Amino acid sequence: MKIVMNNIISKNKVGAVVLGLTIVMGFTSCNDLFEPAIENHLGFEYMYEHPDYADGVLGNAYTRLPNGSYPFTEVATDDAVTNDADNNYRKMTAVDNWTSSNNPVETWRNCRAAIQYINLFLDNVDKVNWNSDETVRAMYHQRYVGEAKGLRALFMYYLLRAHGGFDKDNNLLGFPLILQSTSIESDHGSLETRATFADCMKQLIADAEEAVRVLPVDYKDTDNDQEIVNCFGKSYTVSKATYNRVLGTNFAGRFSGRIARAILAQASLMAASPAFASASGITYEQAASYAKAVLDLNGGISGIDPNGLEWYADPDMKNLSGGECPKEVLWRTEKSESRSLEEDNFPPSVYGKGRINPTQNFVDAFPMANGYPIANSKSGYNAQDPYAGRDPRLAKYVLYNGMTASSDKKVINTQADNTENLDGLNKDVSKSTRTGYYLKKLLRQDVNLNPNNASSQMHYVARIRYTELYLDYAEAANEAWGPKGGMGYTAYDVIKALRERAGITSTDYLDECAAAGKEAMRELIRNERRIELCFEGWRFWDLRRWKANINETAKGVKITNTGDGKLYDYSLSVETRNYKENGYYGPIPYDQILNFPSLAQNAGW
Repeated sequence: MKIVMNNIISKNKVGAVVLGLTIVMGFTSCNDLFEPAIENHLGFEYMYEHPDYADGVLGNAYTRLPNGSYPFTEVATDDAVTNDADNNYRKMTAVDNWTSSNNPVETWRNCRAAIQYINLFLDNVDKVNWNSDETVRAMYHQRYVGEAKGLRALFMYYLLRAHGGFDKDNNLLGFPLILQSTSIESDHGSLETRATFADCMKQLIADAEEAVRVLPVDYKDTDNDQEIVNCFGKSYTVSKATYNRVLGTNFAGRFSGRIARAILAQASLMAASPAFASASGITYEQAASYAKAVLDLNGGISGIDPNGLEWYADPDMKNLSGGECPKEVLWRTEKSESRSLEEDNFPPSVYGKGRINPTQNFVDAFPMANGYPIANSKSGYNAQDPYAGRDPRLAKYVLYNGMTASSDKKVINTQADNTENLDGLNKDVSKSTRTGYYLKKLLRQDVNLNPNNASSQMHYVARIRYTELYLDYAEAANEAWGPKGGMGYTAYDVIKALRERAGITSTDYLDECAAAGKEAMRELIRNERRIELCFEGWRFWDLRRWKANINETAKGVKITNTGDGKLYDYSLSVETRNYKENGYYGPIPYDQILNFPSLAQNAGW
């Protein structure tokens, strides 16, 4: 991650200061978990007169944010499989392979380490001399407190999503709610007790709402000669130069008020969902309200980006500066020129490894262009001409037989009887598709992997997209008030706008769902979420918070030539899912249970 440091440190400094400070956190030692080792022996008092050092302590939390690439947890769901036999998400779907000591989706140690550094920072932030000028010092102080509390809320959300669950006595628990830094001398017996999920959510909301209150919505330079800022209840009139120095564009990409609003929406929707609703203390009305707060900043329904379906292929991506985001993206990682995604996922005939293979289950989720599901008699779907007349998003997100790939525009043949190359079904266990499909979403088709003239393109990971937040609102509003109830706009309005953007112009099926009521609209909203957010890491968590079927067998298609054309065989079962009932709630790591006996494990692990 790129952390742009402030002017009192060195303008436009790249990289996390923490790397220069050599602050490290171990994951197995009790000492390391509660007392970060300061390898240069300066001690934390050093930060009081050295703001760059203090910034580095908080920077440690920034470096622990998910970064680099999309996780592709979809291969542990009904949406995809992988031809990589060593993939941990593939392994976790096998019988008894997901355990408390073997958990590929574990976030416990990383998030708790981040929170420890945040707590350490907050314990000392009041003592840091950010600047000799009282006003500038107050502005920096408030901004840093807001960032720290917002980040703490985010890591709490990750912890609840991955590890919140019911213990053997049916208590819905979260994580140990520790708000001060700890050391080896701390009373770990009392500290290492999981708080209730509801209490964790209360603290998460308090932290995020504090970030909303004290942080600017966005970090942007002002053109006004003077700005009025309020720091912890005291108003200051500051010059344009001072405002930009502390709250200007130079800090775009750091935690902002807009990001805090998004975290409130994400976390509250999770907590209101069936897996947690019985004891989370959060309602769908609250979740809808939080989502609307951030959507209103984007212009409501009219703010939906018409080009949002393929933000990852934006030819102008190279022109984005610093933490600047396009209209579809609320928060992103640093962009870089690469071709690793394409190397992993292009078909073998264009020099890729074909790693992620969308399933027939996922392909069947795309409706026809008239909006009707393919199983509906009004759809016009033909199983022996399956890609004709489909939702245009299918061709954007999935590479199916006969489509072209890469800058070479190579026609891809996924048929089982393909004798020309390795693109065909199961031709090579380490490179070929296992389902009859290859991934297209997130990949830049203007990348060339031919070693004779290879080329790369700009990429970044979208941490938060507006489309997700619109779908958050639609889901919460439908559950709270039904298809056409809401707060200024409705679930119906959101889904109508998203489907129109996708190229589905008829509202007939949408109207039928709205007329049928909340349950029919729920099914449609969930399907739209499945399509719009595919391969961005949401399906794994969505199925669990909905308490939906997590054991649907991953299927594929076998295509062969016949004398009259092609035969499509949909009976191909590719991979089973073998989760137990406890798979709706992830485990606390086994070694943490051993280290801290007061930690309660989730039931069944």
